[in-house]
Amino acid sequence: MEKAMFGAGCFWGVEDAFRQVKGVTWTSVGYAGGSVEHPTYEDVCRGRTGHTEVVEVTYDPSAVSYAQLLDRFWHIHNPTLSHKAQYKSVIYYYTPEQKDVAEASIKQLSASGVYQQPILTEILPAPTFYTAEEYHQQYYEKTGRRSCATE
Repeated sequence: MEKAMFGAGCFWGVEDAFRQVKGVTWTSVGYAGGSVEHPTYEDVCRGRTGHTEVVEVTYDPSAVSYAQLLDRFWHIHNPTLSHKAQYKSVIYYYTPEQKDVAEASIKQLSASGVYQQPILTEILPAPTFYTAEEYHQQYYEKTGRRSCATE
């Protein structure tokens, strides 16, 4: 099993999208990239920590490639929109290979002409991942909701 970490907006929807991918064996929502250890949801939402809402994905590389996960990532959000730090578009890589694949992916997407605006997604080394509170895990499955906008 390997891990990947993505930020693409509200982590409830991002997690739900990755849970649908065959070969993904586990997901966990949380926070990464900030300056505070063990942040809370309230602190992250208030902009006190510098963290981004992210999803850590555990996957079987014999069933789904990192490139396929990136394809899902690109299709679940608009990487050209500027968001506050909590919701920024970011790919955190765990290995040099993931970095290379992510850089090639963003280069290919930029050249494709799909977006008229520049892609603002950052590609950064994976920082410490802090698991979000239990009530956020598999939120859509627990609540039956299908939109972050319902909150």
